[in-house]
Amino acid sequence: MIDLSKIRAIDIHTHAEEPCGCHSDDGYDDLQSTMAGYFGAPWKHPPTIPETAAHFREQNIAAVIFPVDAERETGYRRYSNDEVIELVKANSDVLIPFASIDPWKGKMAVREARRLIEDYGIKGFKFHPTMQGFFPNDRMAYPFYEVLAEHGCIALFHTGQTGVGSGMPGGNGMRLKYSNPMYMDDVAVDFPDLKIILAHPSFPWQEEALSVAQHKPNVYIDLSGWSPKYFPPILVRYCNSILRKKVLFGSDWPMITPERWLADFEKIAIKDELREDIIKNNAARLLGLM
Repeated sequence: MIDLSKIRAIDIHTHAEEPCGCHSDDGYDDLQSTMAGYFGAPWKHPPTIPETAAHFREQNIAAVIFPVDAERETGYRRYSNDEVIELVKANSDVLIPFASIDPWKGKMAVREARRLIEDYGIKGFKFHPTMQGFFPNDRMAYPFYEVLAEHGCIALFHTGQTGVGSGMPGGNGMRLKYSNPMYMDDVAVDFPDLKIILAHPSFPWQEEALSVAQHKPNVYIDLSGWSPKYFPPILVRYCNSILRKKVLFGSDWPMITPERWLADFEKIAIKDELREDIIKNNAARLLGLM
């Protein structure tokens, strides 16, 4: 349903979070409001999917949107993939649904993934190792990855430090060690046909992420979660050269708006001839839209 001729960019990384924060007993509202302060977001409660769609439609930007299933590790009730998909259906001119299933759910995760792919045509799945509490190369997740590889799906992994829990006591239980992008090297070796996105500039492991993405043909990097003005020089250098076809615009909405990210991107030293690929065409090719 996405008409590439009518959009100026594809945001590969946006969050559907709103209903998760409706439960006063699990602490999710506190987490979200603290994170909004960390990023300087102008809200205390996340926008709904229809509100997100309206914002992106106004900006002429398409977006991949997903929930994060981390209820086993965090106690925060998840946003049902089915509910997300149904809301996205009504906004398919600008939104593309990805799903999220905690790999610790084992055979249940595999069954749900197959159902979502076969019944809804889901093209990708979001993983957050820090929130879900697992190393990406843990063999317990491999049956899940096998399903994704079999169906040509995309696996999008949070990497690097996270704003989730930042500044809260004990980081709100978030363990940064799980999101070192070097663990993804094993996954890329063991599943060479699985399309993998390393989300975010991977502080403090930026060079590890660049190394894996350069070495493994099936690994990409999205640039979400940071204003481009804070990108380290080595990331900009790789965007301009070796990884010019493998880096993807992402905002991390609703923490960062796409228009803020794109405005800041205009001010950094990216070659003019590469800008449209980074903000639109690389994602379109990866998603099979062109």
